[in-house]
Amino acid sequence: MLVKFDSEAGGFTMNCEFAVQLLKAMGHSGTVPSAILAKDIPAALARLKSAVEASPAAATDSPDTDDKDRRDVLVSLRQRAFPLIDLLTRAAEKGTEVMWK
Repeated sequence: MLVKFDSEAGGFTMNCEFAVQLLKAMGHSGTVPSAILAKDIPAALARLKSAVEASPAAATDSPDTDDKDRRDVLVSLRQRAFPLIDLLTRAAEKGTEVMWK
């Protein structure tokens, strides 16, 4: 299942499992569909950034790995959170809410 994040500031789609993980990291219940009001975005963004900073980094990809091995490389929380952090930042600047379904 996919979760679509949408706002006047932009939008993107993400795997549901990772979307719920990020929603919980920003202090939300993880309910899909839902939304966050513009006034609540700065606090949620701060909690999400704090969770990202506290998470371990993913293993780096060595240049001698072949394509088969690349599928097994872990993606860090920082990489997964980037689109949501970007959207929340832009929404906060515009003073608009963010919805997801």
